[in-house]
Amino acid sequence: MKNLTLLIPAKQESGSLPLVLEELKKYSCNKLIVLADDDLETIDAIKDYDCEILYQNKKGYGSALIEGINKINTDYLCIFNADGSFDPIYLEEMLNNCSNNLDFVFASRYSLKGKTDDDTFLTFVGNKIFSSIGNIFFRLGIDDILFTFVMGKTKSFQNLQLKNSDFRFCVELPIKAKRNGNKYINMGSHERKRLKGYKKVSEFKDGFLILIELIRLFLKRKN
Repeated sequence: MKNLTLLIPAKQESGSLPLVLEELKKYSCNKLIVLADDDLETIDAIKDYDCEILYQNKKGYGSALIEGINKINTDYLCIFNADGSFDPIYLEEMLNNCSNNLDFVFASRYSLKGKTDDDTFLTFVGNKIFSSIGNIFFRLGIDDILFTFVMGKTKSFQNLQLKNSDFRFCVELPIKAKRNGNKYINMGSHERKRLKGYKKVSEFKDGFLILIELIRLFLKRKN
């Protein structure tokens, strides 16, 4: 897995990120942590781990990922949560799939063999609605559009020229992959409960922004 970099955006994850990095010691992939330079507790918590740190220039979840994507130079990268909810047991299968002439592998909590221990009723319903919109408007063939456990060729990520600085990134990625003609699959995975800390998503605010982004991208194609 030396040709793979895990892209790990982190925000106030001093409690969970060391545990994630401890679990990842058995995997030979690279780890790039992207966080704010004033997140001193998280920085101090991971100082003894074998990982690279990138201090993000702009605020936001999407910004952290975009800056990380543009820095990575291994053949493959995988977006990986800092809270322990993503299980690394899927990394090898995802990498094998990518190596088989695929641009992206989208993990899913709702596909066959998928499940979640961290969803709330509201996030479950919202994700089902947004995933349905994505499949109707864009024919994505993805049943978990907001789940960003995604692996792919680094060049394929970079060629998408992603722009969204916040959680709208989640829908921008698969829609642009579809429009670019990239090859991808949907693969079941288990989302675990986060280890510590709190979710950074504002369900109503971010949900509204994601809905507006779906409409914007749909209308952009029509124009």
